[in-house]
Amino acid sequence: MPAYQAELAKLAGYDAQVVGISIDSIYSHIAWQKQDIGWMDYPLASDFYPHGEVAKLYDIFREKPPIPGINERAIFVVDKQGIIQFSKVYDLGEQPNNNEVFEVLERLKTT
Repeated sequence: MPAYQAELAKLAGYDAQVVGISIDSIYSHIAWQKQDIGWMDYPLASDFYPHGEVAKLYDIFREKPPIPGINERAIFVVDKQGIIQFSKVYDLGEQPNNNEVFEVLERLKTT
């Protein structure tokens, strides 16, 4: 998440908006930023209630071990028509590569 914070100006050049979403409550998002990662200048959405409904719609809600009840670490690029142009699921400990997102945004810019 901090990697996207660092790239916000570059993303703005593509007319792109970052939105983080997790099954955690809004209060958890505030505490996490305050005590751990620092404040994000983009929205963090809560998929808290009903628990994981958005993650289930995107098929990234974890039902089984090792950590059931959370969403996978995933990236989606959705165009202005609401069509998913890119999606990728990462290991929970893996940091997504921003260059993949920028490649998709560059392609969308030319279409």
